[in-house]
Amino acid sequence: MRTSKVTRRTLIAGGGAAAVAAAVGLSTVEADAAASLPVSTPLIGRTGKAAPGAGSAKVLVLYDTTGEYGWLGEVYATQTANLASHFGTWTAAPVIKYRTGDLNAYSAVIYLGSTYDEPVPDAFLTDVLATTKPVTWVYDNIWQLAAKPGFTDRYGFASGTFDLAPVTEVRYKGRKLTRSTDNQAGIMNLPISDPAKVSTLATAVRADGTTYPWAVKSGNLTYVGEIPFSYVTHDDRYLIFADLLFDAVGSTAPERHRALIRIEDVGPDADPEQLRAVADFLAAEKVPFSVAVYPRFRDPKGVQNNGPAQDYTLASRPKVVAALKYMQAKGGTLLMHGYTHQYGSVANPYDGVSANDFEFYTAHVDSHDSVIYDGPVAEDSAAWATARMIASGAIFVATGLGAPKIFEFPHYAASPADYQAVHALFGKRYDRGLYFPGVLAGGKYDYSRQFGQFFPYTVRDVYGSVVVPENVGNVETEAFNNHPVRLPADIVASAERNLVVRDGVASCFYHAYLGTDHLKDLIGGIKNLGYTFVSAETMLNG
Repeated sequence: MRTSKVTRRTLIAGGGAAAVAAAVGLSTVEADAAASLPVSTPLIGRTGKAAPGAGSAKVLVLYDTTGEYGWLGEVYATQTANLASHFGTWTAAPVIKYRTGDLNAYSAVIYLGSTYDEPVPDAFLTDVLATTKPVTWVYDNIWQLAAKPGFTDRYGFASGTFDLAPVTEVRYKGRKLTRSTDNQAGIMNLPISDPAKVSTLATAVRADGTTYPWAVKSGNLTYVGEIPFSYVTHDDRYLIFADLLFDAVGSTAPERHRALIRIEDVGPDADPEQLRAVADFLAAEKVPFSVAVYPRFRDPKGVQNNGPAQDYTLASRPKVVAALKYMQAKGGTLLMHGYTHQYGSVANPYDGVSANDFEFYTAHVDSHDSVIYDGPVAEDSAAWATARMIASGAIFVATGLGAPKIFEFPHYAASPADYQAVHALFGKRYDRGLYFPGVLAGGKYDYSRQFGQFFPYTVRDVYGSVVVPENVGNVETEAFNNHPVRLPADIVASAERNLVVRDGVASCFYHAYLGTDHLKDLIGGIKNLGYTFVSAETMLNG
């Protein structure tokens, strides 16, 4: 897509993103935008900074790389590193690079065994048995550690076999977390020889009601019987792993449960009265909120106008601008939700209309009615993405709304270059991340294997930006693209399961065109669980 903002693209080339950002009121957080990806460490891997308010943990994340599915190791390490940032800094590296004593520089170690019989260095096995630091071992190759002399005597369990019986439920802290029926992988069933030494942290439940340990702890060693990042949903046992990390890194953070709500997809075509009604209700409930705004509406095919194309900005819709200012006065914070929330004059994947389509990534709907991510747009680059963000910010400023300080990608989809642009201009996002093999390891990006991740707490992800979480979804009154109807009760149920995370949030979004009836049920249900609603800015402080 080529926008009409050629002059802005020229300015970026001449003066740099920082100069142009300053001109419209946006701020840069890094002098060097290229530094947004993790930097190399002279030791064994890549490092990442801590999220705001994190503790002093220094976490070593080790992962597998060999075999046909060796690429999965980086996928799981990326997600673990993202979570680890909530507690401190992290270093991630292939386990085969481990050298004797490497773990001594860290306060905690997490090993992700995703390749069966990965050649785990003896140096690592020996150091794990010798250290008193917290070690978390996930899934495969526990048998290599258990084969070392003295292991069973010390920890009270041995390596077992993979239990292939269907498991759709994992119990933790008195709550039932789900496990997808699509997940056919086995879970390690450990033989426990000395129950006095072993604490069962979470329990897998078979279809017939029988159980066995899903995660155990003995001394300084925590073992998780499967990869917790596969087939993840809002209510998933992934939440258990996110909470176990508090103990795995030695966090003493107090328990608290905060909630957030974001009013989604607000553009120049919005109904001002609907926006005011939502603002009035949330203000009456003393609920701070965010508003995701795209400032330019485009309908290049005339889908919503009986043929003639439409293209206008907030500048030509003073009533919408006034409603947005009203929302700000009622406790709302505006964030930038892209520029047009669509791409060019093509269906991407629906009809080219703003708020319907992707802006920074391409997609199509396949014959099974599923949305398939195809890859970056043809023009993709950090400069192209920056130009759109600058153009978007200029409209915010020109209409008196002020420059947004937080960004949200439309449909949570973008390339690493786009994430670099956001990091340079904002340093803060409010969304779920889209990640790719190659980002963590420093290789060529593999767009055929993209994966998403939501967070139950604030993190600083591998792109370098602080991420305000959205983790329990939104109200959908109609099924679409193989996604079921999702009503307030469903979101409240997800929020209830998220209570297992001791510093977790229940963060959702909502469309103003749905009115306030569903919103009342949503806000009331989450409050009744004991959550306290806070602003996105609060989360940026930790």
